[in-house]
Amino acid sequence: MNIQIFGSKKSNDSKKAERYFKERGIKYQMIDMKEKGMSKGEFQSVMKAVGGLEAMLDPDCKDQDTLMLVKYLADSQKEDKVLENQQILRLPIVRNGRQATLGYCPDVWKSWE
Repeated sequence: MNIQIFGSKKSNDSKKAERYFKERGIKYQMIDMKEKGMSKGEFQSVMKAVGGLEAMLDPDCKDQDTLMLVKYLADSQKEDKVLENQQILRLPIVRNGRQATLGYCPDVWKSWE
């Protein structure tokens, strides 16, 4: 397994995801989204795995203005705008190769073991 956790140090779900893998002795890489976001390739891989861009957006994010802007952009512009403003994504995003989850999903992670 090659686990990547894209999260935030302040996010409780990100901390719970880290704890989940730590308790099971599974190696993971934690990427703080405030310091370094996802690359375009990582972003597209997650988007495919979770069923599209809409699923990745966090309706409760702090940056509601950007979230509204993205919802009204043409489809061709949405992806680039979200890549520039990754603070509107649901966290944590946990990747395992081509598989990915949004939020705290221990039931799915169990099936990866």
